[in-house]
Amino acid sequence: MNPDDTNDRVTVLVADDEEAPRQQLIAALRQAWPGARLVAEAANGVDAWDAYLEHEPQVCFLDIRMPGLSGIEVAQRIDGRVPVVFVTAYGDHALAAFDAGAVDYVMKPVDVTRLTQAVQRVRSRLDRPAAPDLSALLAQLSGGLRKPAPPSVIQASVGKEVRLIRVEQIVYFESDARYTRVVYDDEQGSAEALIRTPLKELLAQLDAHQFWQVHRSVIVNHHHIASALRVDEGTMVLTLRGRSERLPVSRHFQGLFKGQ
Repeated sequence: MNPDDTNDRVTVLVADDEEAPRQQLIAALRQAWPGARLVAEAANGVDAWDAYLEHEPQVCFLDIRMPGLSGIEVAQRIDGRVPVVFVTAYGDHALAAFDAGAVDYVMKPVDVTRLTQAVQRVRSRLDRPAAPDLSALLAQLSGGLRKPAPPSVIQASVGKEVRLIRVEQIVYFESDARYTRVVYDDEQGSAEALIRTPLKELLAQLDAHQFWQVHRSVIVNHHHIASALRVDEGTMVLTLRGRSERLPVSRHFQGLFKGQ
C-alpha cells in the first residue's frame, strides 16, 4: 500500500479507534495484500463512514467496537456495496458474522496468515457482482451494542439567543461551512439556526429511522419528504411538503427511493 502504487489497484479503508492495532493491521495488509492501496484510515465509526463516502474504497476493514458509529453500523450504511471485513477482539460477534456468511473477520492481534485467508475471500467476492444480504445479521449484531438514546432537543444559536428545538420540528440539517444549518418549523412558520456539531457527528446521534442521510452534506427528516424526482441517470432531488427547497440525493443514497 505504497502511495506510489498505480491507481488500478484495489482501494482499501481501515478503521479502528486504537492507534496501535490500526497500524498493526495496516502493516499486516501490506504483507497479505501488496496490491491493495490504502486510501483512508479512520479512528472512529463517524469518520469511517465519512471517509467511505469521500473515497469510495472497494474494501473496508472495520473494527466492530468504535465510538460514534460501531463497525456494524458503518457496515449497515455501506449496505453490501463493497466487501467488509470485521476486525475484532470479541469472538462472539466475529464468529456470528462468519457463520452467517459475512465476507470474513480477523481477530486482534491480527495474524498475517489469517488475514491472507480473509483477503482471498474478499478477492473472490470482488469478482462476483452479487453481494450477500447481511441486513438481518447486522441488525441483530447492532442490537447487542449499547448506544445512547437519540436526543429529543437540539440546542442552537440564533444571535444572542440559544433556542431549544424539538427534534420532531426539524425538517433537515445541512452542512454550512464551519457550522451545520438546522431548518425547522416553529409556531411562526419556517425557521433556521446554526449549530457547531458537524453533520457527520449528528448522524451518529440521531434516530436513523426518522432522519435519513441523502447526501454527504444533508440529513432530512423523512416525514417531511413529499417525493423524490430523478432528473437524469445520475441526478435525483427531493421535494419537501409545503416547502420550495429541493434537496440533492447523491448516488450512494438513491436506493432509498425505489418505488413499488
